[in-house]
Amino acid sequence: MKNQIFFAVALAVAAAGFGAAYSSLADSPPKNASPLYGVTLPEGYRDWRFIAPAQEAPPLDELRAVLATDIAVNAYKSGTLPFPDGSILVKLAYKRQQSAEFPPATVPGGPTTVQVMVKDSRKYPDSHGWGFGRFVNGKPVDIAQHETCLSCHVGNVKDHDFVFTRYAP
Repeated sequence: MKNQIFFAVALAVAAAGFGAAYSSLADSPPKNASPLYGVTLPEGYRDWRFIAPAQEAPPLDELRAVLATDIAVNAYKSGTLPFPDGSILVKLAYKRQQSAEFPPATVPGGPTTVQVMVKDSRKYPDSHGWGFGRFVNGKPVDIAQHETCLSCHVGNVKDHDFVFTRYAP
């Protein structure tokens, strides 16, 4: 009986220690996370569904493509606002350049950024439920660039749940 009690106590202590270690690992920011929101590049985002193209005028002079998770796509299609938690939007941005094969056409040049919006109303209550990330070559950009994300979205698209992109038919 003493051995069973000792084993049960030892197991409980070990489990508590593992739980504390796991909790501290879960609380630490992930590798390559955005500085303000802790957003990372989502796994498999290049295979997500296409939402819409965009073209940014100079000085950025970019071509952009917005991709989304199925949760976000369903919200777009049904007109659901606000977007439900679990919605993730990814914007791929490229320098705009003239096509070598067909000069009247514009094609993507070198990549500039990958921008990510993650809807999680519990994790991001102070930013209207959205977390933001901006990445260059797979690494997050500095904090000053992340500070502009929310203010631009709040200043321009608060009536569309802070999302610029509309679903392209």
